Amino acid sequence: MAKGHQGKTALITGAASGLGQAFAKRLAEDGVDIAAVDRNDASATVKAVQAAGRKAQAFTCDVSSPESVDAMATEVGKAFPKIDIVVNCAGIFPQVPLEQVTYAEWRRIVGTNLDGTFLVSMAFVPGMKARGWGRIVTLSSSTVGAVVTGFVPYVASKLGIVGFTRALASELGPFGITVNAIQPGLTKTPGATSRPPRAGFATMDDEFNDVAQRFQAIKRIETPDDLAGAVSFLTSDDSAFITGQTLAVDGGRVRL
Repeated sequence: MAKGHQGKTALITGAASGLGQAFAKRLAEDGVDIAAVDRNDASATVKAVQAAGRKAQAFTCDVSSPESVDAMATEVGKAFPKIDIVVNCAGIFPQVPLEQVTYAEWRRIVGTNLDGTFLVSMAFVPGMKARGWGRIVTLSSSTVGAVVTGFVPYVASKLGIVGFTRALASELGPFGITVNAIQPGLTKTPGATSRPPRAGFATMDDEFNDVAQRFQAIKRIETPDDLAGAVSFLTSDDSAFITGQTLAVDGGRVRL
C-alpha cells in the first residue's frame, strides 16, 4: 500500500462506473474518503466505498458546465471539510467521422474532456494551496500516440489534457501540489463498450481483442483495475517528487 493516504479525501469525477468507480474502490482500500461525482447515479460506488470502511457521498454534476461545477463544489464543501485529491475521470469517447464533426459536436467533446478537467481541478486548487498539499490526476489517452481515425475532437481534448497537466504542475509545485496524467489504452469500460465497433469488427469484444493482440506488449484486454494502482501511487506520498508527467498504462502500446 502506498504511503500517506490515511485521513485524506478524494473527489473523483466519472465515478458512477468504469475507471472512476475502480479508482474510488482502490483509494477507499487505501484509507481515503470519497466524493463520487457523476452525471449518473453513483450510489453503487458509494456502497462499494462504504463496504471498504470509508465515508462516501455521491454528487451530481455536468463537468462541462461552470455553473454545475460551482454548485457541486459548494455541496461537496458541506459534506467534506477538505478535498486533498482530485481525479478527473469524467469523459466521453465518441467516434465521429471527420465530415460529421460539427462545431457543436466539437464543443461537446472538448467541453466534457478538457474544459471539465480544468473546471473541476480549479474548483479545489485554492483549498489545496492553503493546506500545502494536494494531488491532481488527469486522464489522457494512448490514442494521442496512435494512428486512428474518427477521433479528431477526442484526441485534441486528450492531448490538451497533457498540456494542461504540465502547465498546472509548474504553477502548483511550490505549494506542495503535484499534477500528473495517466494515459490508458483501450480499456473495457461501459463508456467504451457502448459505442458501435469500428468497421471490420462484429462486436466491441473483437475490437478489444484486436488491439490487445496487435498493438500491446501485454496480450490481454485492459480493464479499469489495471489503472487503479497507478492512481494509488500518484495520489500518495510516495510520488511527492513526481509532477507534470504522463504515465502510460496501456500494456506497452505507446512508448513515451
